[in-house]
Amino acid sequence: MSKAVAGKFTLEYLLNLLLSVGLMGQQHADSIKKDYQSSLSDFSRRPRGGKPNSPAAFLSDPLDYLISLRLPLPGAAEGRLIDDDVLARLMAKDSGLPYHRVEQRELDLDFITHLLPQSFATRHLVQPLGLEGNKLAVGVRHPFYQAVLEDVRRVAGREIQPVIVSQSNLKKLITDIYAFNSSVKGATDQYDGGSRLGLDVSNLEQYVKLKNASEIADDDQHIKNLIDLLFAEAFESRASDIHIEPKRDQLLIRMRFDGILHDMYHLPAVIHPAMVSRIKTISRLDIAERRRPQDGRIKISHKDSEAEVRVSTMPVAFGEKVVMRILDPEALFLDLKSMFFNADDYKKWQDFMAHPHGIILVTGPTGSGKTTTLYSTLRQLSTPEVNVTTIEDPIEMIHDQFNQVAVQPKVGVTFASIIRTILRQDPDIIMVGEMRDKETAENAVQAALTGHLVLSTLHTNDAPSAATRLVELGLEPFLVASTVIGVMAQRLVRRICPYCASEFVLTGKMALELGFITQGDLTLTQGRGCDECRNTGYLGRVAAVEVMPFSDALKELIMNPEQNAIAFKNQARTEGMSTLRENALDLMLAGKTTIQEVLRVTSAD
Repeated sequence: MSKAVAGKFTLEYLLNLLLSVGLMGQQHADSIKKDYQSSLSDFSRRPRGGKPNSPAAFLSDPLDYLISLRLPLPGAAEGRLIDDDVLARLMAKDSGLPYHRVEQRELDLDFITHLLPQSFATRHLVQPLGLEGNKLAVGVRHPFYQAVLEDVRRVAGREIQPVIVSQSNLKKLITDIYAFNSSVKGATDQYDGGSRLGLDVSNLEQYVKLKNASEIADDDQHIKNLIDLLFAEAFESRASDIHIEPKRDQLLIRMRFDGILHDMYHLPAVIHPAMVSRIKTISRLDIAERRRPQDGRIKISHKDSEAEVRVSTMPVAFGEKVVMRILDPEALFLDLKSMFFNADDYKKWQDFMAHPHGIILVTGPTGSGKTTTLYSTLRQLSTPEVNVTTIEDPIEMIHDQFNQVAVQPKVGVTFASIIRTILRQDPDIIMVGEMRDKETAENAVQAALTGHLVLSTLHTNDAPSAATRLVELGLEPFLVASTVIGVMAQRLVRRICPYCASEFVLTGKMALELGFITQGDLTLTQGRGCDECRNTGYLGRVAAVEVMPFSDALKELIMNPEQNAIAFKNQARTEGMSTLRENALDLMLAGKTTIQEVLRVTSAD
């Protein structure tokens, strides 16, 4: 414990911590103390009932006051401040107590909410976190909680292990934990307390009587709250997908972060039908239909941002599985230049965009960022002078500058049929969501031949395979050669977390064993794992790309049926194409991603 304050939580204690690690100078600290004392003096002389002359809400607490000053954090990225998390880490180190950034999914909600009433936890900002051996770990925002922790010890009947948790983390935990647990418990109690009679196994076993749609209260307040809390957590933790998966004895909630799925909650199976009903209701799906897949969408707002949520339901063994994909507008429209690590690849893509007509293709598997690339390209191309029309299945994100058409096979609106209609709508640029059959490809080629710029996606493993794929769809080789401008294949690799990045040496021998050719040892970067990245070592993703212009030499190869895909790729590499593996290795050497990600996402050339 710091000796300067003799066990008291004061502004002087916090300032001494900042001084001890060089985050503040003595003159600055003295100035802050002087202003604080002056503010306290002014506030004490304020007439009863009058308005305060200073930020009174922060004066009663030194931590709140210091945070309210919004002091920049020296040596950190621009915009980083000395916030409650920085101060919490310093207090933990000074006091010898553990520091932890707690996530709701880590906790046994039923156990910890029964230990303390919410009113006590909120008033004192103290939260049980769970058992650590024979001790109860309790989150506190500073080390000077002896009296409160003694009360918790008497109530819990266990020895206490204080854990420093940032103030904002504690406040969110206390609010969310009690709300989430109350919603789950209320819903579980309402739906027969977890009785097996509520379990929907209609797709596997036929001995259970199912509730009909009228028996499921889709407007139930507990279920509403539960869905809202799931959405809020997904937003704040940057999840791209929420999976709701019914099992025989439980309901599994999973979320995808940076392309990887993580288990989040194990809930009572009995609340699953009501959750699905609520989601179907707000996404305008048929709540009575459980035997066939359905697709819908929701527009939701959280704090100051909005997002589109695509909803997909599918019958599985124990009910309906629901997947909700969160489409963040900020993530869907990116600065194109920032997407390309290699300047030559960016220049090639800009050259593609400069063509007045022809076909530009983006290839890659599902989830490789193809739609983001196309949307970002269209936004750059879209000006008041051009008519941009998209054909999508479904529409990913509504954008005012585009005329967007959704594919609806039930009424005959397919990729192929709508292209013919669009050509009568005086378009300049057309985006076709996917070339998946001969008819769609032929209509896209026709649009390109009649003076339009067409952008589309294709499912191939690399850029050179796109030419072969188009011929396999039934296009004549000469049409492919005369219309395709270029192809870009892409993958998303996880980016190393900047908060816990550290260097290590990969020996030349190890590199050779992994299949990399190197003259010696390599100094690489990896993430150790921290609270910011959920202890994964990764935070966000970055694109590895393979950009291939259709040169005259490549067009000649397309026209020659005796040439194979290997010859086509070799020619592209001769002309300077950087492959996906090579691009990913460049990202690795630049400290953007790890060798594990390169091996996971790309294949050897």
